[in-house]
Amino acid sequence: MIEECLVVEFAVTGDGCPLAEAAGGVTIDARPPQLRDDGYALLQFSAPDDPALASRLDGDDRLRYLHRARVEGRANFRCLSKAPCVVHDLVSEGFAAESLTYRDGSARFTGAVVGHEVLRGVMDRAGETVGVDLERVSPLGADGDVPVAQRWDLTPPQEAALRAAVAAGYFAVPREADAADVAEDLEISKSAFLERLRRAQRGLFEQLLA
Repeated sequence: MIEECLVVEFAVTGDGCPLAEAAGGVTIDARPPQLRDDGYALLQFSAPDDPALASRLDGDDRLRYLHRARVEGRANFRCLSKAPCVVHDLVSEGFAAESLTYRDGSARFTGAVVGHEVLRGVMDRAGETVGVDLERVSPLGADGDVPVAQRWDLTPPQEAALRAAVAAGYFAVPREADAADVAEDLEISKSAFLERLRRAQRGLFEQLLA
C-alpha cells in the first residue's frame, strides 16, 4: 500500500482543446472529461452566460450535441468532443484530475497522484507534450484527505472561494478582509468572487437544512 499522495497543478498552453480556444476572456470551469469507448469524450463545464462563448462553442465542428442550461446568470454545458486533450495523456499515466479551468487559450489542471513514482510517470508524459508545466506539488496529509463521498456538493471554484474567504478573515467579526481583498487573492473579479461565494453558501445551507 502506498501512503503518500501528492496534490499537483499543471499549467497548459497550446493544447488545442476546444474549451481553451473558445474561452477567450471568460473562465470555463470543467469536470474531468469522460473518455468513451467510441473515442468521444463527454465534456461537462460551466461558465458565465455569455452569448459569444455559446456561439464559439456551437460553431466548433469538433464538438457535437452541445446542450446549454441557464442557471442564475451562468450556463451549464454538456457535449461530446472528438478533439484529443492532453489531460487524457496525464490521466493514463496516473494523474487523478479533479478540476480543470480554461481561460485565454490556456488551461490549469488540478488533481492528485499517488506517490513519487507515479508523479515521475506523469511528468515524463507531460514532458512529451509542448506547453505543459508543473506549477505546484505538495503532499496531501491525512487530515486533509476527506473521502469523496463525504465532501459537500460544491464546485472546485466555489470551494476555493469559501476557503479563501475563511483564510482572509472575511467571515470574522469584525471583518478582517472585504470581498475585493479576497477576489484579489483568487485573481478574479469581485463580482465573480461574490457569485461563487453565494452559490457555495446556498449549496451548503440547502444540504445542511435538507
